[in-house]
Amino acid sequence: MNALKTTAHAVSITAGRLTGSGRLLPSFLIVGAQRCGTTSLYRALAQHPLMLKPVLRKGVHFFDMSYHRGLPWYRAHFPLRATAARLEYRYGYRPLAFESSPYYLFHPLAVSRIAWDLPGVKLIVLVRDPVERAYSAFTHELARGFETETSFERALALEEERLAGDVERLKEDPSYVSHAHRHQAYVSRGRYAEQLARLDLLVGRERVLVLDSGTFFTDPEPTYDRVLEFLGLPRLTDPVFDRHNARPRTEMPPLLRRRLSEYFLPWDVLLQPWLGTTPSWRR
Repeated sequence: MNALKTTAHAVSITAGRLTGSGRLLPSFLIVGAQRCGTTSLYRALAQHPLMLKPVLRKGVHFFDMSYHRGLPWYRAHFPLRATAARLEYRYGYRPLAFESSPYYLFHPLAVSRIAWDLPGVKLIVLVRDPVERAYSAFTHELARGFETETSFERALALEEERLAGDVERLKEDPSYVSHAHRHQAYVSRGRYAEQLARLDLLVGRERVLVLDSGTFFTDPEPTYDRVLEFLGLPRLTDPVFDRHNARPRTEMPPLLRRRLSEYFLPWDVLLQPWLGTTPSWRR
């Protein structure tokens, strides 16, 4: 099955390259954060007839892992302009292509690349309780075989050593790929305000929408409507909202949870201006 999917993807991209000049580039991106509901939001938005997802997969990972392939390769992943024109004629609004790659927010070069190649693009960021996010990410990476430590506390203790120098190496060598930076940054990825500052500088706050995943999962309709307003699209359907990629896990030790919550408190305070309110996990 994997071989068939790989072959199908290769054929699709080859065909996409041949018709590249007639294809769309994204108008908006879901850039993160990892384990914060990006797949759930992506699938809800993909049900809208004016939101055009990539041809084969949710995340293209161009601006983080595949930038060396060039913009024509990236463009090949998206629908044809002719398809968009037919939809615009039918609905009276310009369709928007999009994708979701949650490593974009954390990768030190991704946002600058996005700003350069997609001027005017809008970015959507989902954030959740960073303590829960960290534990969810650990469980996820362990299940996928990308984490070798079976103790969450031990993985946290190793994080600083594992990631040492990686940001500098990623910046100095665009071809460098860091397993630890991508798969084992449990605490680092939860410092949302640190990553959002890069978006503010390179893209501008007016083109960034930050959503509270806790609110989205509790009551998805208002969050969905906020996205439509941000993108300037009408509500044409009533989407089905589901949670995706959730994994069962054991309870986190209370002492560890308290220690992490205290660590993230100042970062959560810095997040408040982006959300316009206190994060749901701090209320």
